[in-house]
Amino acid sequence: MIEPKKKQRKVLLLVNLFSAANNDSARIIDGRSSAEEIKSSIAIEVSRMKESIGKVPGLAVILVGQRRDSLAYVRNKIMACHEVGFRFSIAELPESCTEDDVCDALSNYNKNASIHGILVQLPLPQHFDEGKILNVLSLEKDVDGFHPLNIGNLAIQGREPLFIPCTAKGCIELLLSSDVEIVGKRAVVIGRSNIVGLPTFLLLQRHHATVSIVHAYSENPEIITREADILVAAAGVPNLVRGSWLKPGAVVLDVGINPIEDPESEHGYRLIGDVCFEEAVRIASAVTPVPGGVGPMTVAMLLLNTLEAAKRALCFT
Repeated sequence: MIEPKKKQRKVLLLVNLFSAANNDSARIIDGRSSAEEIKSSIAIEVSRMKESIGKVPGLAVILVGQRRDSLAYVRNKIMACHEVGFRFSIAELPESCTEDDVCDALSNYNKNASIHGILVQLPLPQHFDEGKILNVLSLEKDVDGFHPLNIGNLAIQGREPLFIPCTAKGCIELLLSSDVEIVGKRAVVIGRSNIVGLPTFLLLQRHHATVSIVHAYSENPEIITREADILVAAAGVPNLVRGSWLKPGAVVLDVGINPIEDPESEHGYRLIGDVCFEEAVRIASAVTPVPGGVGPMTVAMLLLNTLEAAKRALCFT
């Protein structure tokens, strides 16, 4: 990860001890431990698959350019694949490549029977047409859940997508595993991206929350967020959400992963979220840290989607 793991665990331990000693402090939702449980279950299934049919799930990633956040995501996915026994392949393309280059890489993976899940690491450089590229992706291998048919089926009541986008799915899993009531609650999602904001909005609706979206053109966003029982911050703006934006007792999921220069960190920078963590823990009833919250669950959901894709392709039950 971006910071030494021991340092992260120490920070989480200190925050949890602080929370235990102060009734007014938030419970920390530990995405890392939840993700580890899911990965352990996946590894057992992969071993069973390998013993039964001699095959394992295969995941391919197409990475365009050298964005630091994208590199961090891909690094985590590679490690996770190795942990559970997946085959992993990556196509690294320069930012100067063309849409045809990306589509060719996609087509090659579409035809590769040993690859069961494909993802294009988003966001792509601004000059790319993401919609055009995602249309090339095989629906049966769209483990990120971004194919227009998957998003469309997620939006339509009574239909089921083949795959649910990983971050949105991870957010809901964290809420459910933390015994957070969703039905009938007021939820606010900050950000309306196709990657996180939109699918999280749709998935919260499926779980019968009353959902609002705050975006760049929203007037008085802090007034809207102060009504939220559940707040999902996915704007990509460091420390955007201050304590004054939060309803006392709210549950806060911080999806933001923002690199901040830090010469003392392993890679020369550290990650902070969209939520001012130090202020949120004094107001919220529960909050996810960054790193160690939503991020690990996103990777775990990707592995779960890939396992499902492999089982479907290989007719393995």
